[in-house]
Amino acid sequence: MTSTPLAEVLDGQHAADLRKAARALLKQPLLLARGRYADEFRLVRRHASELREWFDRNTGWSLQTDAEAARLRKIPGVLSDPTHPAREATRAAAPFTRRRYVLLCLALAALERGEAQIALGRLAAQVVLDAADPHLVRAGIRFTLDRREERLDLAAVVRLLLNLGVLRRVAGDEEAYVSGAGDVLYDVERRVLAGLLAARRGPSTVHAETHPDRLAELVAETALDSDELRFRAIRRSLTRRLLDDPVLYYDELTDAELGYLTRQRGFLTARISELTGLVPEVRAEGIAMVDPDDDLTDVRMPEQGTHGHVTLLLAEYLAAVGGPVTTDRLALRVRELAAEHGGFWAKSAREPGMEAELVEQAVTRLAALGLVFRTADGVAPRPALARYAVGEAVVREPGSPPRMPSQRKAGKP
Repeated sequence: MTSTPLAEVLDGQHAADLRKAARALLKQPLLLARGRYADEFRLVRRHASELREWFDRNTGWSLQTDAEAARLRKIPGVLSDPTHPAREATRAAAPFTRRRYVLLCLALAALERGEAQIALGRLAAQVVLDAADPHLVRAGIRFTLDRREERLDLAAVVRLLLNLGVLRRVAGDEEAYVSGAGDVLYDVERRVLAGLLAARRGPSTVHAETHPDRLAELVAETALDSDELRFRAIRRSLTRRLLDDPVLYYDELTDAELGYLTRQRGFLTARISELTGLVPEVRAEGIAMVDPDDDLTDVRMPEQGTHGHVTLLLAEYLAAVGGPVTTDRLALRVRELAAEHGGFWAKSAREPGMEAELVEQAVTRLAALGLVFRTADGVAPRPALARYAVGEAVVREPGSPPRMPSQRKAGKP
């Protein structure tokens, strides 16, 4: 019996631990030394040097680690993608609105200037004061936090910060604050707070006027004044999209990006597979990096329950239609489906007028998965949606999992 050399065993264990650490960062880009991800944090710290070099070279994302936290500063491959809003702590929570994002920014600014502890009432007062800034007023932003709806929004922001580890609850409950019956006291984790912003330059140094231009300035790389730097920027952008997005469609790329991907596809996908275990699925329309473990995702398809069933049935319908469909037609289709499958749905989903809400939730999920895109009056299918056509013969590459790349890789705090 031949024994495996110790060096091979150690190399295999090292590769497995490195992959586990990389996957932990992709799933949760902010890992704390305490709490539910403590084991993953220790693994990341152990392999921080290799991970830092890999992410910098291939994605341009910086990795910062200290005794309290590990922060992978992820920058999206597509800055204009609206399909991945912040949520409190669960996928069932309502997505953040524009109001909540503004409140989040004001709250972070107040915490940065504040002490090591802060009460929610004190934070609210500071937010109201800062919201009187003339620039915000001209933009139509106004907060008094007198109304319950506004206090609910601030409570949602605080719960997000609690989940990220920026705040730790000492006493009290957010519900008491919302109802006006009490206050809440928090410890402020200043080192976690300081590492939260993921940008290549300070927001105060951005002078562009339009929102897209301001986002571009925030994450712009250094001057790309040589072929080497331009190719590096393209490699980083493509790798970010392959890691973060459910599908990379060729028709979304510039000529330079498509040319680079055509030449370097095998190299790019192999590098990602080696580090993360994701499997490339290459189709005529694009590439998806599929997770055999179905773990690096925050949006799944299909899911259990009424909304998951409705989404799957509408996906089959859109795949069969093959072209744009109005929201009115989708609502009609939901009514037809309710007559056929309503016995398996929640009672509330069968009530008159629920069709619009069911359609909106389904379309939101399908758009987040890269399966449809919104039009002026409805949605249109994208090529990957064909996987859900009933009766379609699916041809998969060896080693790929049985379902479509129907998930978005997770983690963008």
